[in-house]
Amino acid sequence: MDQVEVHGLRIAYERAGTGPPLVLLHGFVGDGRSTWSSQIDYLSGEYTVVAWDAPGAGRSSDPPEWFRLPDYADCLAAFVGAVRLAHPHLVGLSFGGALALEVFRRHPTIPRTLILASAYAGWAGSLEPEEVQERLRLSLLRADLPPGPFAESMISSMFASSASEEDVDRFAASLRAFQPAGFRAMARSSAEADLRDVLPRIDVPTLLLYGGDDVRAPLPVAQALHSAISGSRLVVMPGVGHVSSVEAPELFNRTVGDFLRTAE
Repeated sequence: MDQVEVHGLRIAYERAGTGPPLVLLHGFVGDGRSTWSSQIDYLSGEYTVVAWDAPGAGRSSDPPEWFRLPDYADCLAAFVGAVRLAHPHLVGLSFGGALALEVFRRHPTIPRTLILASAYAGWAGSLEPEEVQERLRLSLLRADLPPGPFAESMISSMFASSASEEDVDRFAASLRAFQPAGFRAMARSSAEADLRDVLPRIDVPTLLLYGGDDVRAPLPVAQALHSAISGSRLVVMPGVGHVSSVEAPELFNRTVGDFLRTAE
C-alpha cells in the first residue's frame, strides 16, 4: 500500500493497472481494500485503479474534528493531483457517492464520469429530517463502542438477508478496525450534506447502482437521484443490500465495466 501527504494528512491508497484513471471511494465504514478488492482486481485490467483510504479510515490519518464533506472533497481533489490522475472516473459507494457529488460541485473538471452506488444526495438531501437525526444519534453512540460491538451494531444493515456468511464475516472484520474520529467526521458530514442542488447540474455520464434490498439507501433514494440527474442510468440489483460491491461483485463489476466502455 502506498501513501502520500495531502493537506497535512497521510492518505493511504492502493494502485493497480494501467489505462484511463479510475478512483474508488469507500463508504463511512470499511476502507479501500475491504470495500473494493474485487473491483481493483477486475477493473485494473483496463484502467489505472486507485482505491484511497479516506481521512479517518484504513491506514490514513485521522482528520481534525471540524472536517466535513467539502474538506473531504478538497482533500480528494488534491490527492488526485498528487498521485497524477488526470480527469478520472469516480466510483463512490454510500458516503463515497456523496463525496463524488461534492467533488463535482467544487471541482467540476475532475470527474470524467460518476458511478454512484448505494448513494445519497447527503442524508439531509435524501432522508426525512427525523431519520437524519436518528442516524446521526446512533452513529455517534456507536463511535464510542469497542470494535466488536461496533461491528455487530452496523453489519446487519449492510447486507441483504441472503448474503453469504463469508462475505458478511469478511466485511465485519474490516469494521472492527474502524477509527472513531473518522467515523464521527463522516457521519456528521453525511447528516449535514444536502446535495440536491448539484444533481441537475451534472453533465458527465452517470450510473446509479443500487441494491433492491438495501435498507440504508432504499429505492426511493435511488429514484430521486435518477429523476434529478439528466441522462443518468439506474440499475437495480435484485436481492442485494447496501455494500453491493462486496455482496454481488460479479454483477457490480459487469455493470460498471459495460457502463465505462460505453462512456469512453
